Amino acid sequence: LQDFFAPLTPLQLIKKVIGGVRKEEIKDITNKHLADMVKNPYPFYLDPIPNLYFQRDPFATIGNGVTLNVMASVTRNRETLFAKYLFDYHPRFKNTKRWYNRNKTHPIEGGDELVLSPKVIAIGISDRTDPVAVEMVARNIFNSDEPFEVVLAFDIPKTRAYMHLDTVFTMIDYDKFTIYPGIEMPLDVYSLRKGSGGNLKINYEAEDLSSILKKYLGLPSVELIRCGNNDVIAAGREQWSDGSNTLAISPGKVVCYNRNYVTNEALRKSGIKVLEFDSSELSRGRGGPRCMSMPLVRQDI
Repeated sequence: LQDFFAPLTPLQLIKKVIGGVRKEEIKDITNKHLADMVKNPYPFYLDPIPNLYFQRDPFATIGNGVTLNVMASVTRNRETLFAKYLFDYHPRFKNTKRWYNRNKTHPIEGGDELVLSPKVIAIGISDRTDPVAVEMVARNIFNSDEPFEVVLAFDIPKTRAYMHLDTVFTMIDYDKFTIYPGIEMPLDVYSLRKGSGGNLKINYEAEDLSSILKKYLGLPSVELIRCGNNDVIAAGREQWSDGSNTLAISPGKVVCYNRNYVTNEALRKSGIKVLEFDSSELSRGRGGPRCMSMPLVRQDI
């Protein structure tokens, strides 16, 4: 593969690393190994990276730093190499602080990382993110000069249907959130704050989610807009096609798949401006508009 890649331009190299290298593309191997000679119908020398269109997961920007993530699946770990080279070598990004790095052991993925305010971060403990990683990220942020004071750890059911926190919960306005009603009862929330001696102060939050959000965001009230308008059939169907995975491009303005019409109408009735687009084949990959975006800079609003 090294000889195959050597004559390529940087852009050609990137496209081949993403698209994969089929065996038929490398016809003449001079020094064959046993693995090359054994009959194997598998068509690739280098697998493609089909999940790369979910740009939210390989890294996440939090304040003036990033978590360069460890993916839960071996298949997806190659995706983080692009971010590694970006933050290692690009003159605009090479001095960016890292709250986590891809050489760690415990997985964390960007779909579980939500910045709720200048002082509060939410991180999901999910099918893809380990609580040890959550602690490490929190400790690194609290030991920096960032203004964040609290990390809220959302312990959600460990299932592929709810693989990340943002598949069941997203912030869409200062005081409005989408949520899949199926996670509300089993949801446990923990607060992490900076403790003494470099330790963390961790507490179980016994209140309901609305009360927790009001307390930590300093709001008089919050509105939880339920996927499928809280109808058990519509909620299950539209969560599966990422009805809760809204992308807020400004407070009260979101991008959504048009197929989730029940949820989208509920958003509109709550005063949210909804920009719809066709999901086509995109939703088959188990991700929505937020999953497919990667914010680098957030406005201070």
